[in-house]
Amino acid sequence: MIKKGTKVKVLVGKDKNKDGEVMEIDRSNNRAKVKGINMVKKHVKTTKEKKGGIVSKENFIHLSNLSILDNKKSKKIEAKK
Repeated sequence: MIKKGTKVKVLVGKDKNKDGEVMEIDRSNNRAKVKGINMVKKHVKTTKEKKGGIVSKENFIHLSNLSILDNKKSKKIEAKK
């Protein structure tokens, strides 16, 4: 089960074979935000509190495109090679 804080690997798309940590989950749409994965440019308008401009941020990716990374298993596999 994928939940917040889980280490995952991306299986398809422009960030294929990259891994990261789940930051946020949208259960109703079966999507998750992964730190440093699926970065998009967002145009932000200037307000009194914030300066505007073009900001890079993570976007949601479908759960079917993610695989859970288990550090214990990967260490055993590397040791056998």
